[in-house]
Amino acid sequence: MILASTLTTNLAILVLAGFIGFVVISKVPNTLHTPLMSGTNAIHGIVLLGGLLIIGLAGNGAFNKVILVIAITFGTINIVGGFLVTDRMLEMFKSKPDRGKKEPDATEAEEEKAP
Repeated sequence: MILASTLTTNLAILVLAGFIGFVVISKVPNTLHTPLMSGTNAIHGIVLLGGLLIIGLAGNGAFNKVILVIAITFGTINIVGGFLVTDRMLEMFKSKPDRGKKEPDATEAEEEKAP
């Protein structure tokens, strides 16, 4: 009875946290998305470190270690993907060279100087 109550409580917290997270993130303006993403990646790095520490203390339970390895794998994918998305978004803000404007060649520059 206690296990079912704990499981139900934990599932309810998970669902509510997911819903609240979705609502909060959907209201973030585009200009704040990249710094928020970088902060989230830093937090996930701390969570990944915690998972690595726990796997060292997991004991002999094979099931616990398998679940921890899966969690660490997904956490790593999340961190790497987040940094890739952040890098790509930051590339969008960099100014690109003007493609339509052609640099004059050295011969053209000399012709312009000639009387």
